Amino acid sequence: MLERLADERFDVLVVGGGITGAGVALDAASRGLRTALVERHDFASGTSSKSSKMVHGGLRYLQQHDFRLVYEALHERQRLLDNASHLVSPLPFLIPLFGREGMVNRNVARTYSTALWLYDLTGGLRIGKRHQRITRSAVEGHLPTLRTDHLAAGFLYFDARADDARLTLSIVRTAALDFGAVAANYVEVTGLLHDSSGAVRGAKVRPTAPGPGKGRGGGNGGTASEIEVSASVVVNATGVWADDIRALDEATHPHSLRPAKGIHLSFPRSKIPADIAAVLPVRRDRRSIFMVPWPDGGDVYIGTTDTDFDGPLDGPLCTPEDVDYLIDAASALLTTPVTRDDVTGIWAGLRPLLAPSNTGRAPSARTADLSRRHKVRVSPSGLVTVTGGKLTTYRRMAEDTVDAAAGLLGSTVPGVASKSVTARLAIRGSSDASRLEELGSAGAAKDSGVDEATWSCLIGRYGTEAPDVLALAKGDTALLAPLVEGLPHLRVEALWAVRHEMALTLDDLLARRTRAVIRRAADTVCAAGEIAQLVAAELGMSTDDATSQAAAFAEATRREWSAAGLDLSRP
Repeated sequence: MLERLADERFDVLVVGGGITGAGVALDAASRGLRTALVERHDFASGTSSKSSKMVHGGLRYLQQHDFRLVYEALHERQRLLDNASHLVSPLPFLIPLFGREGMVNRNVARTYSTALWLYDLTGGLRIGKRHQRITRSAVEGHLPTLRTDHLAAGFLYFDARADDARLTLSIVRTAALDFGAVAANYVEVTGLLHDSSGAVRGAKVRPTAPGPGKGRGGGNGGTASEIEVSASVVVNATGVWADDIRALDEATHPHSLRPAKGIHLSFPRSKIPADIAAVLPVRRDRRSIFMVPWPDGGDVYIGTTDTDFDGPLDGPLCTPEDVDYLIDAASALLTTPVTRDDVTGIWAGLRPLLAPSNTGRAPSARTADLSRRHKVRVSPSGLVTVTGGKLTTYRRMAEDTVDAAAGLLGSTVPGVASKSVTARLAIRGSSDASRLEELGSAGAAKDSGVDEATWSCLIGRYGTEAPDVLALAKGDTALLAPLVEGLPHLRVEALWAVRHEMALTLDDLLARRTRAVIRRAADTVCAAGEIAQLVAAELGMSTDDATSQAAAFAEATRREWSAAGLDLSRP
């Protein structure tokens, strides 16, 4: 990959390997543009692995009267359900209704009903189901530990979920393997290249491939030589870091973003026995939190906070106050409150929200009130920057961005599709619908060599590539053992991640290729040493190197938990 970056000239160079950058690379490459993508850490290592993992229109945006955003998001939700069907699936949501002495206020019920009808009519019905009001007993059936002293009834509506990190990775792989794009993680942009007229014509990049002691995604300190990558257009798709890249092009450092931090906590399902997702009100403010079971049903996570963030953009941390907020909000509505000791996984991420424009009105103090719209900006020198947006609308963001890039390219690239083709472009794992359906049958599960539940989870992560993953085991039963105790990941998946998914560190493996550390952190840390030895040869590591990386991974995880006021060392 590095040789191609140095030797080839590209039409489009995308900076940033999150969901937006991945989408831009796929859109550009599928139009026939010579495309390269660089990411300074791992793909999806920023916001795109730390979202609420939902593909949704945004019911609360209706309250802000942003009907266009909801319509666009629901339209894109359906495209994701069609184009990435192995990774994106429908998810029912419960909205419990509370009232005095078990009687809900009619105005409150009418408000929810109206909002849900608007949601369905704006595009929610595309999922094939409409909302419905359900009884108190039905609510209790879905969430048995919900407090019932003021519970009256509830509503059920439908959205979708996705593994955000794997979705990002699958889009990158589709761009690279199916359309010839160059995609490189651990390659940092250190400067932009300009021609004699001042136009941006590429970037200086430096490989930052992790050393053996870098267990949670750190680079090697930048000892590798810089490479000059030539490109007719450079796209800045770096999310919350977009202003930093713009600063390489402009005389000053802009402040176009207002990052907001969101955190999530994982719990065993035995503590929160929810079988569907729920939207729960936070009694002390005007917000709500989500309670979402993981697809395999083993754990439940709650989130999210939505607070202003002004600290270092790299590695935002959960704080004790963040943890207390979610635990208190959830426990206030549960008959069996959850505690800090019940937490099994944590994650924190930053949303790249657009700073309010100068409208003459005082900006809202709540980041929850800021728009989730996106914006594409072309600088005088031709740097294309895309900011804002949300996971669900990544494809539309990418289309708008490549349209802007194509405008700069003009007629210099003959034979290139003028319009995006991604609206109906299935990503790897879902591109053969009949094959995917066949693999989902009971017969395929029986013939797979693993139990039905494990096979279903493999299909949900790899789609039609699931048999190829298992084939790496070559009948070795040790490779079909659990990667981390209590989770439905197999040891062979670590080999697949290194050989076919560009995983270079334990963090790549355990935080993004699998989601082990954000679900069961203590168990994952215990398994890190064996996993490091399993992939050591694949990554060119000695036994000592693997031991060092496992120790670094464990220490970084403990620091993360300690910053949140949580104890990872408990049994």
